[in-house]
Amino acid sequence: MRPPAASRTAEYMALFRAIESFRRPETRLFHDPFAGEFLRPALRVVASLTRAPILSAAIPRLIDLKWPGARSSGVARTRLIDDLLVDSLRNGIGQVVILGAGFDCRAYRIPEIERARVFEVDHPATLAVKRRCLERALGSLPSHVVLVETDFNRQALPVSLQAAGFDSALRTFYIWEGVTNYLTDQAVDATLRFVGASAPGSRILFTYVHREILQDAAGIAGSRALSRTLRRAGEEWTFGFDPVELPGYLKTRGLELSVDIGSLEYRTRYLKSGGIRLNGYEFYRAALADAIG
Repeated sequence: MRPPAASRTAEYMALFRAIESFRRPETRLFHDPFAGEFLRPALRVVASLTRAPILSAAIPRLIDLKWPGARSSGVARTRLIDDLLVDSLRNGIGQVVILGAGFDCRAYRIPEIERARVFEVDHPATLAVKRRCLERALGSLPSHVVLVETDFNRQALPVSLQAAGFDSALRTFYIWEGVTNYLTDQAVDATLRFVGASAPGSRILFTYVHREILQDAAGIAGSRALSRTLRRAGEEWTFGFDPVELPGYLKTRGLELSVDIGSLEYRTRYLKSGGIRLNGYEFYRAALADAIG
């Protein structure tokens, strides 16, 4: 991202979450009442228009035509991570670290998460915008949340977290959503080694893009429109994994891969038959790994 502006891609994800949250309770994948707080006026209008029955399907369809797979993959991925987080909280996880938190509002909307200590880590510019928006909506940040300013490509994550009160002895659930594809090899390596050295029972859910999207995206559905959008935002992708190599890569960093699924699979899981019909973003994946200890 380009400081001092907040991440443009973080704002687009907030738009997708806001649109999903305006759906009827019986059909939406999740409810994020804060997502609209992070949108500029024009995007806030777009999200609000989806409340109208005649536009509730038309606007998401237009977004899907412009950026194939981005919205559907994003909302299905949000629900996937929500489910894994809730499961970890129910199993006694007392600490949550959201790496590259962007406008993620799980710390404020997931039931019973206030029982855990939540560290939201991101670039100072993005966190400054987030703080202003949340204080406008909530009055003040909840006591269980700590905002941690850092730059993964330039600063040591352990130093930033420990200064914020992170307890390395506690089992921790790490969320690293939509971040690795913007980093350097060294930053990804250092972060995963840190997580691998966490207390036994700790887990990390991270997303990544298939390395082939960085090397030759010509034949991948939706990649050209996405590439243009990322260039305009100054947030081009720089890193990816080969899924075949991922288990071995993680093992040498103290982590054991337990789940690795692509966007088609998690869209099908949560969007049912609609997920099968939606094209694009097949190169985007979500992985869950456990600290070996």
